[in-house]
Amino acid sequence: MAYFNPEPEYKHGDQLKVGILVANLGTPDAPNAKALRKYLGQFLMDKRVVEIPRFIWCWILHCIILVIRPKKSAEKYAQVWTKEGSPLLVHAQKQTTLLRGYLSHNDKGQKINSPFAVELGMSYGNPSMQSALESLKAQHCNKILIFPLFPQYAASSSAAVFDAIWKVLLKMRNVPAIRTIRNYHDHPAYIAALADNIRQYWQVNGKPTKLVMSFHGVPKFHLLKGDPYHCECHKTARLVAESLGLSKEEYMVAFQSRFGKQEWLKPYLATTLEALGKAKIQRIDVVCPGFSADCLETLEEIAMEGKEIFTHAGGGEYHYIPALNESEAWIHAMTTIALENLQGWVSSDWDAKTAKQNNQQTATLAKALGENQ
Repeated sequence: MAYFNPEPEYKHGDQLKVGILVANLGTPDAPNAKALRKYLGQFLMDKRVVEIPRFIWCWILHCIILVIRPKKSAEKYAQVWTKEGSPLLVHAQKQTTLLRGYLSHNDKGQKINSPFAVELGMSYGNPSMQSALESLKAQHCNKILIFPLFPQYAASSSAAVFDAIWKVLLKMRNVPAIRTIRNYHDHPAYIAALADNIRQYWQVNGKPTKLVMSFHGVPKFHLLKGDPYHCECHKTARLVAESLGLSKEEYMVAFQSRFGKQEWLKPYLATTLEALGKAKIQRIDVVCPGFSADCLETLEEIAMEGKEIFTHAGGGEYHYIPALNESEAWIHAMTTIALENLQGWVSSDWDAKTAKQNNQQTATLAKALGENQ
């Protein structure tokens, strides 16, 4: 087996660090057909994402999907693309920077001798997992925590991240110790961040008749084969509803982004929105608890297409509640979850309490410092 890139030079006295690799799905480099063809080719060839025999799927993908879909997808991306770039990448980069800021400054805004290095990697596209791991290795990280930004475990998302990591490690001679965060769908800090995000939206815009919590859909056979994703989504929704004090009649769960003719997890969001519209519901709010950052799926499919379905069917007001993005509560939750999974990896002479400060002054200061790094 050929190994890539020589190991970074190590000098006696260099401080060994603990790496945190913040991982997300990925995004195309530009909102055009060429970039989409490359991105979709990588994404849809992952066996975790499409579990169809390769000899059949390769023909469908290269002869049909990659001929037709890139242009259509590029048009959708163009609707949500920002001056800074892809929304998912922009938010993920800011989340990574803020997490780094939280872990490297004390409550007075002073930089401390933090034992952590934090980098962003994507399962598909850029920045790649390889570039993230190489950067952490160059910073002398001999221990790395993989932090997928997928609260609910699914083979097609969380496991795909781990696969991408292992593929890089297979070509690495001096492999670091690895820990993975499998899920945090019911973690109190994550639930609190979701509830806080919704409350803040309602404080400004008022409350809806019904709250719809929509999660990314997966084929039903994933559930039948033992994937816990469906159950974890429902638990997240229940805990958020309880935190908000909602009755069972005031909220519901649905699944979006169905693709192909096979049965997926139900109820489908599109069908749900149409039924709510026909019922003349005065106002619904839709939130996507499984997404840490807004992206094409939330900004175009949910915020735009969802609204069209609901209002066209006769519904009243339609509101999309933005994802957690860079909210203070979410960055605090990321810090808490990371530190809990790093127990035993941090030397006793580092004051972990410094990085866990969550009062308003520390959060604001760390955010400002993080953004300016």
